[in-house]
Amino acid sequence: MNAINDSWTSAADTGVLRLITAGSVDDGKSTLIGRLLYDSKGVFADQLASIERSKYKRVAASEIDLSLLTDGLEAEREQGITIDVAYRYFATPLRKFIVADAPGHEQYTRNMVTGASTAEVAIILIDASRVHDGQLLTQTKRHSALAHLLGLKHIVVAVNKMDLVAWDPKVFEEIHVAYAALADKLGIREFHIVPMSALKGDNVVERSAHTPWYAGPPLLTLLEGLPTVTVEDAGASRFFVQWVIRHGGHNVNDFRGYAGRLAGGRLSVGDEVKVLPAGETAKVARLVQFDRDVDSVVAGDSVVVVLDRDIDVSRGDLIVQSGANLRVTREFEAELCWLDQQALNPLRQYWLKQGTRVTQVKIKAVHSRRDIHELQYVEASGVLNMNDIGHVTLLSRDLLALDAYTEHTVTGAFILIDAATNQTAAAGMVR
Repeated sequence: MNAINDSWTSAADTGVLRLITAGSVDDGKSTLIGRLLYDSKGVFADQLASIERSKYKRVAASEIDLSLLTDGLEAEREQGITIDVAYRYFATPLRKFIVADAPGHEQYTRNMVTGASTAEVAIILIDASRVHDGQLLTQTKRHSALAHLLGLKHIVVAVNKMDLVAWDPKVFEEIHVAYAALADKLGIREFHIVPMSALKGDNVVERSAHTPWYAGPPLLTLLEGLPTVTVEDAGASRFFVQWVIRHGGHNVNDFRGYAGRLAGGRLSVGDEVKVLPAGETAKVARLVQFDRDVDSVVAGDSVVVVLDRDIDVSRGDLIVQSGANLRVTREFEAELCWLDQQALNPLRQYWLKQGTRVTQVKIKAVHSRRDIHELQYVEASGVLNMNDIGHVTLLSRDLLALDAYTEHTVTGAFILIDAATNQTAAAGMVR
């Protein structure tokens, strides 16, 4: 396994990179984000004034408690922990960033899943002073497993609080070896690792003089150079129909169109497409954006698709290129991250929402549950409790068009909704 990727490049584009910080309690996640915001000049003067006046500061009176920039809830500032996912935005001359600060407590694992579902990069923080004899904390293992399960493309290990161990390179190497072993067990093929101090700012934005033994870049330089998914490698086109519209009344320009947002790939006029789950085929006659026609659209574009013939297309149907290889089935296996306080009950009714399609679903079997401590699956006894991750078989009322989550996240992901309470019960990934 290639434990560390030494090939980084300066970003040449101004693309947006979505990232999430994760790890155990008190590893310094909020402080790191605050440091990134502060050192990249992403904090307004009134924000600084507000946190300087805060009664919950946990640093010396002369210093700024940067964690308060993300811990916005009163309970978070009072307890000194992160409870909900906080999103912050900042930019450098090379790239824009959307960063999510995830809670470290085990009871808030579901919040971490929510924040990571749209991220491309996971920054896993490790408190260097809390790793002894190469034993990583449980939440470090849990969040690493979740990041890999959710298909995040880049893992960055931030070894924080190195100042508390006198910047000892042996401590850093011990953690590097321990995380490499963890990554190997989880199937993480490569990761980046950076020694740092979020509180002092060492190796966050600027290279630290305390780490002459570290040859890599500081964290922000590394993030600026990470490659993001482009339209060309975003996979085949997937288009969930959000709304069926008629335009033009009875004049010659009237049409029946299907509004939605293209996820992945490219769609052009003249492309032969297939409507799933029915399997009917047609060609793209027009692509309409606002009040004009366009020749093609790319991933992320909202558009109205007009087909060359009238076929039955409804909200929730999926339009794909005719050669796309999706499974159309009612029964399938998936990984479930259970989010609800009420445990999974096979006798309860659940709704499955995939894109814009909603259908009833039954949990036919719970095969196993992932034990984060042992990094393997164990017998689940037919039940998943809050924050559990399990392997299940589902049976839906209607046919679904599915990709494996690892191949296409849009058609491989779904949520379960408790029909009685309307609570989001689970996040699912098709196996």
